[in-house]
Amino acid sequence: MSIWERLDAIDREAFLAINGAHAHGLDVIMEMASSMVLWFPLYAFFLWLILKRHGDKALLWSLPLIALMILCSDKGSVVLFKETVQRLRPCHEPSLTGLVHLVYKECGGRFGFVSSHASNHFGIAVFMIGVLRAAPRWAVGALLAWAVLIAYSRVYLGVHYPGDVLVGGLYGATIGSLAALIFRRFIAKPRPSSA
Repeated sequence: MSIWERLDAIDREAFLAINGAHAHGLDVIMEMASSMVLWFPLYAFFLWLILKRHGDKALLWSLPLIALMILCSDKGSVVLFKETVQRLRPCHEPSLTGLVHLVYKECGGRFGFVSSHASNHFGIAVFMIGVLRAAPRWAVGALLAWAVLIAYSRVYLGVHYPGDVLVGGLYGATIGSLAALIFRRFIAKPRPSSA
């Protein structure tokens, strides 16, 4: 068995363990976690923090940067990974027929590697962490926990393997780090010198 076959087997086992541990109440929570309705208020709050910390010009310049970052993480996850690797989503995998607890009525696109949800939310989380520079302190934990919850929900809902969300999260975090560097270098209002 090759290393890739072994990793694939581990990924399937982990998927079946996570996806198989379902309950009706948890189905609702995980479905809501993957829904945009809950994302917007949190991210709007962090945009408000950018405004308070760096001013209105920085916020205005950050919006196209955030849009570009999301475009790169979202479209990149499709063009660079999904269309290239073409790994079937677990809910489309014939060998898993009857084993997948699919919460949604539909499975989504045919290919799932990598998760665009994980890519986008880890991108946003790492960007915000870089922009806010861990102030307030709870922001790092809150943003990472939120991204992890969304990534986990994708496996729970039956539409991604754990490897899909892990690699998607790493890809998104890379994009978010680059966007945060651009923000700090070119957009952030310089802090007054204490000297």
